[in-house]
Amino acid sequence: MAKPAFDVLRALAIASQALGFIAIITLETLMGDAARLWQGWTLALMVIAALWIALVRLYRRNKAHKARVARQTARNEEDDDDV
Repeated sequence: MAKPAFDVLRALAIASQALGFIAIITLETLMGDAARLWQGWTLALMVIAALWIALVRLYRRNKAHKARVARQTARNEEDDDDV
């Protein structure tokens, strides 16, 4: 099975991490040492986003695997009926 040319989850992961790092750098530039708390929250949001994306990817992979197994089982049963 061919992989899609554009992976939405990969793009979402890259974009969320890039925006997070940009936010952290911007906070440091604008607020100095007072930005530490906000940088921590930004980092926490980045980790949560990464974990969510990983869970969605795992869910989709397992769902596709179950569908492949079901199709293969249906084909095997159909082949058995033909004999």
